[in-house]
Amino acid sequence: MKGITILLLSILLTTGNLKADTRLEKVFIVGVVPQFEARKLHSIWRPILNYLENETGYTFKLRGSPSIPEFEKQFIQAEFDFAYMNPYHLVIANDIAGYIPLVRDHGRQLFGVLVVKKDSDIKSPDELKGKKVAFPAPNALAASMQIRQELLDKFDTDVIPLYVKTHDSVYLSVLLGQSAAGGGVQKTLNQQSPENRDALRVIHSTQKVTPHPFAALPSVPEDVRKAVISAFMKLGDTESGRSMLRLIPIKKIGTASIQDYASLKKMGLERFFVKTY
Repeated sequence: MKGITILLLSILLTTGNLKADTRLEKVFIVGVVPQFEARKLHSIWRPILNYLENETGYTFKLRGSPSIPEFEKQFIQAEFDFAYMNPYHLVIANDIAGYIPLVRDHGRQLFGVLVVKKDSDIKSPDELKGKKVAFPAPNALAASMQIRQELLDKFDTDVIPLYVKTHDSVYLSVLLGQSAAGGGVQKTLNQQSPENRDALRVIHSTQKVTPHPFAALPSVPEDVRKAVISAFMKLGDTESGRSMLRLIPIKKIGTASIQDYASLKKMGLERFFVKTY
């Protein structure tokens, strides 16, 4: 009997160790919308993922995307267990693959700005009808899709879109007279050189929307999702953690729900979204 008891204990201990080892061996793939070049993106996110690993005991592998269209294809095909994406990406990802938002920035909202040269005669968005307007990319939410939607729905103004890949190129296009106006966001406008920034004038700001979420596939177990949320919230409790989050950028970390993004479904943004999948 004593031998049987020892054998049973040995089996239980081995099973427990296997469960622990399985937990540690599970690797979750994380995708991040490529808003920065690859090296900068890695320098921002790898320390955060390292922190998540230490807090949760799970392993997180950052998988890069060479472009936003490629990133869109990847999350549509559910290639990421977790992903940081723009708000309209979440609407699509939730509808098609079921992605669930976990955390987001509670310290700011996202909105687009429409700029012209400071000495331009254009004072109102409705004066842009039929003119070239520069945008960074078709599916840039605030800097492109929202601006195009409001130009059409609020000002009855259809424009000729000129896609120039980056926010910097948008502002340069306006300054060089290659376009009558350009779409961006306040953060990138503020990052321009004082000379260039002062040579531009904002003529319209879009409706504010809930910013980028960090989301998970529904196939990720609930306890894992809860552990990740808890780790993010703990990260926001320290100055060093807040410094890491600000690079994303997130000013104040908080929980997220799909209801936070309901307003985006009412804007008719699908008219301007270019499918890449």
